[in-house]
Amino acid sequence: MYAIVEMAGQQFKVAKDQKVYVHRLQGEEGSKVVFDNVLLLDDKGNVTIGAPAIEGASVTAQILSHLKGDKVIVFKKKRRKGYQKKNGHRQYLTEIKIESIAASGSKKTTAKKAAPKKEAAPKAEVKAVSKDFSSMTVAELKAAAKEAGVKGYTSLKKAELIDALTK
Repeated sequence: MYAIVEMAGQQFKVAKDQKVYVHRLQGEEGSKVVFDNVLLLDDKGNVTIGAPAIEGASVTAQILSHLKGDKVIVFKKKRRKGYQKKNGHRQYLTEIKIESIAASGSKKTTAKKAAPKKEAAPKAEVKAVSKDFSSMTVAELKAAAKEAGVKGYTSLKKAELIDALTK
């Protein structure tokens, strides 16, 4: 069983008892951390894909240590100009050990049912906003003109678009 999880702004493929180095996490050494943003789960060939994340699924990990990574040298140079800049840093990291992967999430089919509800709400908002054309941007006015079937809307200015839409 493995999972693809977003931890500290990065995505990792993790399995049980695996050690992973991630960007510095808040928490003491020995404490447990739970990651809820599970993007994919594979349980012996049964793959569940989140849209964007799997609801209810989580990965539990234990913080082993806080440390610094290897030194990274940043060297900038411009040829024939006498410009050289050397800089470097060591990234702060946290070593964690994956303890468990909980797969109590819903399947992808339930996420498809929720998507049409989200699409219906913005259409109602567009109709409500379209009444006050003066507060809309030119791009929004052009989109409304396209929906209304106004010909030659691409070359019209804001005032002309408002006149065309109010008629």
